Amino acid sequence: MFKGNNLFKGAFAANLSVLTSACSNNYEYAIEEFCLGKFKLDMELLDQHQWCTWEDTVESYGELTNCTFLVALKMNCFWPNSLVDEFFIRVHRHYFHDCSLTGRLLHDPPNRILGPFIVVPILVTLLMTALVVWRSKRSEGIV
Repeated sequence: MFKGNNLFKGAFAANLSVLTSACSNNYEYAIEEFCLGKFKLDMELLDQHQWCTWEDTVESYGELTNCTFLVALKMNCFWPNSLVDEFFIRVHRHYFHDCSLTGRLLHDPPNRILGPFIVVPILVTLLMTALVVWRSKRSEGIV
């Protein structure tokens, strides 16, 4: 029983290897030609300064992602896969390498909001300290 199972696993791995290699050759070419071509045209319509603005590129980037998925689906390839990862790394290196994280980093809230969160605990601490000291002095005379 275990030998047959191992034989099945070996045959499955061999078929998977053939499928993967078939996908890798044709799939990489297909996404470069069909998907990247449209994305390049969309990005050329934008000024290079707009490439780092998510609102300006989100639609084109979403279409690029969907295109890679649809091509993989049509070619019976797995998605996502290592080719897609490498493809998007190349896209990011070319189009988004100069983009800073400033637009996506967390910022402190304005002082009018942050101030009360700092001042109130300090005042409560001082008030409680004064109350404890006052109570301890008041109860010393009472036996």
